[in-house]
Amino acid sequence: MSDLSTSSISIEAPLSAVSELLFALDKYPEWSTSIKAVEVLGSDDQGRITKAKMTIDAGMMKDRVILDYDWSQAPAKLNFSLDDADLLTAMDGSYEISRIDDDTTQVRYSLTVDLSMPIPAMMRQKAEKATIDQALSQLKSALEA
Repeated sequence: MSDLSTSSISIEAPLSAVSELLFALDKYPEWSTSIKAVEVLGSDDQGRITKAKMTIDAGMMKDRVILDYDWSQAPAKLNFSLDDADLLTAMDGSYEISRIDDDTTQVRYSLTVDLSMPIPAMMRQKAEKATIDQALSQLKSALEA
């Protein structure tokens, strides 16, 4: 497994609003241009999505993936890992959310992917970083609109 790429952003929105939008995995296509479709495949007894099929189009990373979500550290952290995909062989990451003050929230997104085809590490890390930065920017825009 490769090293994680990580970035964080400060969002002018309360923690509750950030976690509500970020944890509504099935609503990602409404604010994220990289997530084209989400199909819920499993939920826990609290109604939280534990498995989802997503169609991703993030520049050079285009795939249909099935992700497993681990809510054991929620609401501070949501982990995900790859169950199955067409091209990716690994996709692991997390969102960490922390309160800065009543009206400001810090979101840290970590991601690593591995592909079934050889890609130089520098290109893969650049694509991961671009994916992370775009997702955080779009999350911020959706919440601060």
